[in-house]
Amino acid sequence: MTAETVLARISITKPWLGDEEAKALAEVVASGSIGQGPKVKEFEAGFSASQEVRHAVATSSCTAALHLALVVAGIGPGDDVVVPSLSFVATANAVTYVGARPVFCDVDPASGNATAETIHAALTLDTRAVIVVDQGGVPVDLDPIRELCDRHEITVIEDAACAVGSLYKGRPVGSGADLTVWSFHSDKVVTTGEGGMLTTHRADWAARARTLREHSKGLPPTDRQDSVQSPPRLHLEVGFNYLMTDMQAAVGIVQLRRLAQMVARRREIAASYVAGLAGLKGLRFVADPPYGTTNFQSFWVEVQPGFAAGREGLLSRLADSGISATRGVMAAHRQPAYRWRDTGNARLQHTERLTDSTLILPVFHELDTVSINRVINTIQTAGPGVAHE
Repeated sequence: MTAETVLARISITKPWLGDEEAKALAEVVASGSIGQGPKVKEFEAGFSASQEVRHAVATSSCTAALHLALVVAGIGPGDDVVVPSLSFVATANAVTYVGARPVFCDVDPASGNATAETIHAALTLDTRAVIVVDQGGVPVDLDPIRELCDRHEITVIEDAACAVGSLYKGRPVGSGADLTVWSFHSDKVVTTGEGGMLTTHRADWAARARTLREHSKGLPPTDRQDSVQSPPRLHLEVGFNYLMTDMQAAVGIVQLRRLAQMVARRREIAASYVAGLAGLKGLRFVADPPYGTTNFQSFWVEVQPGFAAGREGLLSRLADSGISATRGVMAAHRQPAYRWRDTGNARLQHTERLTDSTLILPVFHELDTVSINRVINTIQTAGPGVAHE
């Protein structure tokens, strides 16, 4: 790799931040109220409205939100929770936190998402909840899953960590689940640097999550801040320290206003990749499912046997050209921490194929046409040439 290539490196992701976020953050710092306070409440209200859900509870991370979702849903020791193995390990970790058992299911080979059929194959007599994931921002087909789970009185939790701005049947993803969790990590479409959100239509679950996120103190932080005299400490149950700060929320409020613009730009970039690479044999691109639209949080490509360089060879070619790309989503059941875990009777053939054959290309708001074309040209030189019908 030459010095020029190093200087021209293309990152796989980059947050879109600017003067508005800096100004919002400076105002919070100047106010002296930098912990959880009015900005968190404002961010929660704006997020719940944008996602068409009644209640939103801000947290320190998406993993924290998922942990709280399982707790408020009453999931614990002796319970099984069906989760897709094709997901970041946090999805299964949160199940383990509450003492329940993650039971891994397979995914649809096209979308990379769990389906009613793959979930049904992994159900056990002790299944109390199912966690579905909008993989890379591709919306999960939720209605058939709800029909299956409602019939068996199973709670549906949607891990929409990557899916803010994605739509399912014309509505924001997550609005049809019992509980949904979201991520604002630095590599997500909407970011607060780190942070998460739990959303639900149930007021009782939202209220308990708010209490649990701060060691189950009897009064929320904003009420205590408004009181001149500090009230006595009262901890209603064993809770956690999962608070978001007003500094993070101030950035999130600005980011949320830009959501439509950011999603539109990501969809433009994805369309450019598809148009530029459509003539190559052996590549399959992530795409909108027939029932929804994706935010293209990730643009993943399946490298099939017909592609000359193979997945690992293509990653090497991209790296040699100063282009950051990563292997596709992990298979959690292969990780050392979960090798002994159960997959029930489910076969995970699609999960294993996708984790072995996919890679993720750069997508971020300020990715310019020159950089996009450089990615396309690098892939073209690694492939077998243009297909001729």
